[in-house]
Amino acid sequence: MDGKRQNIQQRLAFMDEPTGEAPRFAQQGTESSAVKRESESPAREERLMEEVCQRDNLVKAWKQVRGNKGSPGVDGKTIDETLDDLREHWPATRDQLLRGTYQPQPVRRVEIPKPGGGVRKLGIPVVLDRLIQQAVLQVLQKRWDPTFSNSSYGFRPGRSAHQAVEQAQAYIAEGYQWVVDIDLEKFFDRVNHDLLMARVAKSVGDKRLLKLIRAFLTAGVMEDGLVSPVDEGTPQGGPLSPLLSNLVLDDLDRELERRGHRLCRYADDCNIYVRSRRAGQRVMAGVSKFLTKKLRLEVNESKSAVARPDDRKFLGFRLTTGEEPQRLISPEALKRFQARARELTSRTRGISVEQMIGSLKPYLLGWRGYFGFSQDPLVLNALDARIRRRLRMMIWRQWGNGRTRYVNLRRLGLAHFAAAVAAGSPTGFWSMSRHPAVQQALPNAYFDSLGLPRLSSSSTA
Repeated sequence: MDGKRQNIQQRLAFMDEPTGEAPRFAQQGTESSAVKRESESPAREERLMEEVCQRDNLVKAWKQVRGNKGSPGVDGKTIDETLDDLREHWPATRDQLLRGTYQPQPVRRVEIPKPGGGVRKLGIPVVLDRLIQQAVLQVLQKRWDPTFSNSSYGFRPGRSAHQAVEQAQAYIAEGYQWVVDIDLEKFFDRVNHDLLMARVAKSVGDKRLLKLIRAFLTAGVMEDGLVSPVDEGTPQGGPLSPLLSNLVLDDLDRELERRGHRLCRYADDCNIYVRSRRAGQRVMAGVSKFLTKKLRLEVNESKSAVARPDDRKFLGFRLTTGEEPQRLISPEALKRFQARARELTSRTRGISVEQMIGSLKPYLLGWRGYFGFSQDPLVLNALDARIRRRLRMMIWRQWGNGRTRYVNLRRLGLAHFAAAVAAGSPTGFWSMSRHPAVQQALPNAYFDSLGLPRLSSSSTA
């Protein structure tokens, strides 16, 4: 273990602060540029770039980038390949950052399907730029996050989507049983750079850092081998984008709070809770005007609405009204789950039940970790039963002919007559998955023994 730890430290040695002799980028016989910069910067708070480049901050950033994994950017270099380059070139890169001359590379454009249809465009920076963005994020987040509104829950330390849903549920319980559901039109692609940088400059006095953030925003996008310039937006895919988006939308939070509204915002997903439809319509008009005039953002009118919470979804949940509102899983989330579960349990995959459960397990655990927060045990129980039924169907199909089915049913403890009747049945695979003999031979405990996670602790079927 000690040898492994030493190896990791050696591999990260390129991040060490230069000590003793002059750094590689300092000219022979002259004062180092780092020393010159120190004398030229009168205010310590304006020396944020030095904080970004501190070894501890960089090591933490590297661990985060490596843990996130992710694909290469436009240079095609993996995380390990970038680490090898950094051993040789980090001193020069650090010098560029401290001089304020570092130029990020364009991001690689990729498209991923949205759950509700369409695609979401992501910009994947090269690994080196992800490292630098993460290092900048860590310095700015600890400064900015304490100043953000309590109504903001997305991409913030110690805050979560579950907390946002719970707060929305509390507002409904207090009698605010209408929701102004605002959808921002392509928010991450439409953020105005000048407005954003003016907001950043209010709390960042280091001109090198301001220049670097602007460079990340305007680095361009490579698509089909061509680089296109970017004059608006904060490309999703880089570590810094969520923090910058929260900085912009904090102005919206503060304005709504100034007007006395109750809101929950998670990134660009914003819900405002009011007592009546008429109040909601007034709020919608006022908020749309503020977003357009002050923040230069557009509201997607076709996806925004004033409605009862039951008729909308918030972060994957549907909230009921009444004195004791409940948080249920939204119909859209249930459809996505069922489609993915069908994919993973397809009877044509040609793998064993153990392999199938192995591929199901991470998806079910992740889904349960999020949607297990719902107050919907009957639905979770039904989903569990559905998955087990699909597995029973697959096993029945794999058993093949009547003789093999009979032998397997007997091996699993069924009496001769019950096994013979079931094995000789002409009923189709899906119907047989609910046959009492099949359920008796393949009970819930059988799937538990194979490591199949349950979505509901009360699952019995």
